[in-house]
Amino acid sequence: LSLSVSFCALHFWLAPHNCLTSAPFMDLFGRPPSKRPRLVHRGDDDYLPGNILEIELHNFMTYSHIMSKPGPRLNLVIGPNGTGKSSLVCAIAIGLAGEPQLLGRASSIGDYVKRGEESGWIKISLRGNSPGETIVISRKINKQNKSEWQLNGRNVSKKEILDVVQCFNIQVNNLTQFLPQDRVSEFAKMTPIQLLEETEKAVGDPELSRQHGLLVEKNEELKKLELTVRQHEAMLRELRALNEEREKDVERVRQRNELLKKAESMKKKLPWLVFDQKKNSFKEAKEREKEAKQRLQEFAKQIVELKAPLEEKKKMKEKLDTMCKRLRLEKEKIDQKRKEIIEKENQMSVKVKAKLGEIQELHSRETHRQERIEKAREEVAAAEAELANLPVYEPPKEEIEKLGAQIQELELAANDTKNQRQEKEHLQDQKRKLKDHCVNRLREIESVSTRKLQALKDSGARYIFEAFEWVQAHRHEFRKDVYGPGLLEVNVVNRGHAAYVENHVPGYIWKSFVTQDPADRDLLNRNLMQFKVPVINFTGESAGLSGPVVTAEMRKLGIEMKLGEAISAPPVVKEILRTHAMIDHSFIGTIETNRRADEANRLGIMDLWTPENHFRWQTSRYGGHVSASVNSIRPARLFSHSVDAREYNELQQRKAGTEEAIANLDNEVKTLVLEQRRLEDDASKLHRQREEIVNIMKMERRKRQDSSSRIEQRKRKLESIEKEEDLESAETRLQEQISEVNHGRFKRAIELKDLFLQVVDKQKQYAVKYFSAVELDLKVRELDRAMRSHESQGTKAQQEYDHCKLETENCRKDLEATKSVAERTVKLTPELQREFAKMPNTVENLREAILESEAEANTVLCLNDSVLEEYENRRQQISRLSAKLEDETAGLNQCQDEVNGVKGKWLPTLRAVVSKINDTFSNNFREMAVAGEVALDEHGYDFNKYGILIKVKFRETGELQVLSAHHQSGGERSVSTILYLVSLQDLTQCPFRVVDEINQGMDPINERKMFQQLVRAASEPNTPQCFLLTPKLLPDLEYTEACSILNIMNGPWIQGPAKAWSTGSSWAAVTESLSQASQTPLQMISS
Repeated sequence: LSLSVSFCALHFWLAPHNCLTSAPFMDLFGRPPSKRPRLVHRGDDDYLPGNILEIELHNFMTYSHIMSKPGPRLNLVIGPNGTGKSSLVCAIAIGLAGEPQLLGRASSIGDYVKRGEESGWIKISLRGNSPGETIVISRKINKQNKSEWQLNGRNVSKKEILDVVQCFNIQVNNLTQFLPQDRVSEFAKMTPIQLLEETEKAVGDPELSRQHGLLVEKNEELKKLELTVRQHEAMLRELRALNEEREKDVERVRQRNELLKKAESMKKKLPWLVFDQKKNSFKEAKEREKEAKQRLQEFAKQIVELKAPLEEKKKMKEKLDTMCKRLRLEKEKIDQKRKEIIEKENQMSVKVKAKLGEIQELHSRETHRQERIEKAREEVAAAEAELANLPVYEPPKEEIEKLGAQIQELELAANDTKNQRQEKEHLQDQKRKLKDHCVNRLREIESVSTRKLQALKDSGARYIFEAFEWVQAHRHEFRKDVYGPGLLEVNVVNRGHAAYVENHVPGYIWKSFVTQDPADRDLLNRNLMQFKVPVINFTGESAGLSGPVVTAEMRKLGIEMKLGEAISAPPVVKEILRTHAMIDHSFIGTIETNRRADEANRLGIMDLWTPENHFRWQTSRYGGHVSASVNSIRPARLFSHSVDAREYNELQQRKAGTEEAIANLDNEVKTLVLEQRRLEDDASKLHRQREEIVNIMKMERRKRQDSSSRIEQRKRKLESIEKEEDLESAETRLQEQISEVNHGRFKRAIELKDLFLQVVDKQKQYAVKYFSAVELDLKVRELDRAMRSHESQGTKAQQEYDHCKLETENCRKDLEATKSVAERTVKLTPELQREFAKMPNTVENLREAILESEAEANTVLCLNDSVLEEYENRRQQISRLSAKLEDETAGLNQCQDEVNGVKGKWLPTLRAVVSKINDTFSNNFREMAVAGEVALDEHGYDFNKYGILIKVKFRETGELQVLSAHHQSGGERSVSTILYLVSLQDLTQCPFRVVDEINQGMDPINERKMFQQLVRAASEPNTPQCFLLTPKLLPDLEYTEACSILNIMNGPWIQGPAKAWSTGSSWAAVTESLSQASQTPLQMISS
């Protein structure tokens, strides 16, 4: 796309600013004046300060690069829709620090960078104070939504740019100054209040808008103050009335408080009277403690006098007790020894009797021993005879060896059969696992196929399931293989390429069935006609168009493969895709390919898929030029899952083969199991035969061993009986033992006699000492009774002394506590003592006086105890509220004066401004043979409700009605809007005004009248620069020297005329360049 811009002059409305009239450029960042003067006269260059001298764009929206110089007055921008008129409006707004949102297009700055580029820039030159002074503002933008600012070639912040724009009063967000195409409808939707605010900003003294805002603010403050004063006055009246009602109650409360105060004063003396009583009690307790101490000392002295003889007697008694104890212990030892000797003698006597019994037993046992010897000899002879009579037994070794060999042979055969069976079972398990794998995979594929069929049904093939089931059920009737639907036969290798394949291939192929025989085609057509699915017959002839191959240059550009290489399908289906969808002539690229897509066409590529876009190129049959189209890629819906038909058929065959192998192995395993069982049964029979023979051998051997064991046992028993002791030697041995025991008994008798003599002597000594100790014990007891009597009396005296001491301490503590309570109650002062002297001097009398005062106070009737406190609080509140009310009243009066002062300045000025706008607006409407007026909608002191009403009438019989979307048509609203903007020109303080396609929807009559108004307004001396965009103009319009026309055109041969127009040549030069361009077509240039 090549764009050409033709300028007779490009012109914007512009108003100067006083900050540039007498100060250098850097003063833009200094202190701005509070008022702006009227527009200054134009210079020789016909530009005013702040006019746009030049606009230069690079990689911005539809432009690759453009530089234009607008005229100083009315600029008409003409061109078909989509050629880039509004791009100039966007460039002015964004280049002068406007936000993207105010244009009503993109929300981020990166969206304004030209497609396929990473960054771009805008450069706008503004006229300064003098014709030779130029202010250049540059803004660089990129895809990452970043901006860089420059002012006269110097990097600055956005705030400094805003200061410059503000100094010239450029308001790109004010619809009365800057009306983009996408916000034209917003102007008619503005309320009268919003219209007034925008008008105040655009025309008149800048103080007008500030004063209006101050009046709104002050009026809100005034309302709040009035409300506060009214509330406080009502509260003050209420408080004063309450205090007047409570004065009698307050007097009664004061009388009652006096009586209670008197009672409280007497209560202060009460603790001191209690203190005097406690002090006297403490003195009495101290005296009692002294007397008890004297008595205790006397008893202690008497006890000391009795203690010495008592201790002496006790020591003598203890000595005698010790001697008696020693004699008693010696006597006990002798008695113990005597008892031991008697016990031993008894034991010896028992032993002698036992020996005599043994002698008698020996005589009876000898007879029995001889009988046992004879019996044992007979048993030995019988056992030997039994062993000799046993028959001779020879074990069958040959038979056992033969059975062992047969058993081993059968077990080896059974083990071989078992190993064969286990191998067959292992192989059978492997076949079952392979079968399960095939079954699971087939289920997955069938599930994917079902989802694909459902996707086809959702896309419009309502009866695809019925058609697929019919084909599956009648496959035996076809002469050759039938494929379909196409979606089930095609599998995309890379999921990322599914969207390319689905969007490239025509939709009818996905739901088509493919046959390879005309008879099969006719059969399907007859039976599938009711299901409304297409049938394609493949004749076997290849188109032979394989398409270009992927070259090294293509791979450098990021091209990976052809679209046909991204899919797998049966050869017949893939050949259908080659002929019907040309999949071998489409290529797949990467992100890099998307960025360099313009280079792909030069490599012979006419269809290209990238992750972001689908590019297609077509060569014109007439001019030979190439046109391109770029479409976004729709996500894949049908290819959410892919199926490999070849894999499905292979899995079916593998499953059938596996099932047959499993059945054969199962028969072989059953045969081997039966053979193994037979061999094991035969081996078990031989085992049982061999065990029977071995058991017989063991039984014969055990018989001989048992006989031999009985013979040996009986011989040992005989020897044992013969070795027993004879009667004579045993009797002699026992007689010797009896004699020896009797000798010991004699010795014990002599020892017992000596012990009796010792006991008698010790008993005599013990009796003498014992009676002496008894006599001494009686004397000790008499002295001890006397001592205990004195100690008891001393203990009582001690207890009495301790009680008196404790009583004294308690009295002292009570005295201290009472004094502390009294001091906490009140400190004694001379004045207080004199006051206490007038009161009763006893506790009882003082308490009676307190009760009388309290009773008298209680007789005073008072319904509310807190009435006095409330009365005093209200009195203080009245005082504070009165002072505060005075300050608020003064503030209210001051605020009222301020509002009246500001209103006196603002309202007359505003009325004058609206009156001038109304005069101009009414005249413009009268010249168009219609009626209109602009009025100020006043609301007294409700300054936030003030507004501007635009009333128009387009019919003679009608009445003036407020401009709105409900009363006027779109064309009528456009006429009213542009005439209102024209009416602001004499009062405007803005450098330029932009209006985009305001004449859309106007009828030719109104449009011609509107244009005449614009041309006449542009010829006025102080008219701001104006930029009017429109896709067309009416024929035979009247133009003046103040009009400049900007033509925007596009097309393949526009480059030549653009160069001719840019140099200002005549129309003949333009037509000549057009004829040359038609003879030599130019290649398209992307902008």
